[in-house]
Amino acid sequence: MMLESEREQLAAASHRVAESGLVIGTAGNLSIRAGDHVVVTPTGGVLAELTPEMMAVVDLTGDVVEADLAPTSETELHTLIYRSTGAKAVAHAHGLASTAVACTHDELPAIHYSQLMLGGAVRTAPYATFGSEELAKGVVAALEGKTAALMANHGSVAYGHNITAACDTLEMLEWCCELYARALSIGTPKTLSDEMLQKVIEAAIARNYGSTQSAKKDNA
Repeated sequence: MMLESEREQLAAASHRVAESGLVIGTAGNLSIRAGDHVVVTPTGGVLAELTPEMMAVVDLTGDVVEADLAPTSETELHTLIYRSTGAKAVAHAHGLASTAVACTHDELPAIHYSQLMLGGAVRTAPYATFGSEELAKGVVAALEGKTAALMANHGSVAYGHNITAACDTLEMLEWCCELYARALSIGTPKTLSDEMLQKVIEAAIARNYGSTQSAKKDNA
């Protein structure tokens, strides 16, 4: 069986997004790039129940290389992202909050500095039929300079340097969409300017933000 490690990683990630509530049943798909090959979840597969053996291996154009089950209907979306970006893993889901924002907004504005993980404000790709080339191209355009995008009346997509990072980003997008929806329910959300976000980047670099650090001071 080809790419056993990648298949195992993909099965674990599928269970993770299912347990987090980002996908219900078959509503989502994930993939990992391994050189000129891509391991993808199968079409019609219940993500919470997927096993490594159920994954499909395709090439970068989407042609099946090794599979017992047909690959996801969104294979073209995954492969075009790989051909257009430096992505090593892609995660697509139909999370409730992100889908709600994607049904109502052309963009998720930057209202929290955590959105820097996504590239700031997040664009919504125009609606197109699932599995279509039109959808894949629209998503890739929305991803320019970003690590995540919304898909109009459909869901969300994110990528990363591995499948853990892709899922982390997808979960962050869902959290930001939920935050935005709650903020809208009580008032008009205030947005962060590019200057404000740049200062966050500078502060994070200076403080090594996000990493555990020794409490001991260097007295040298």
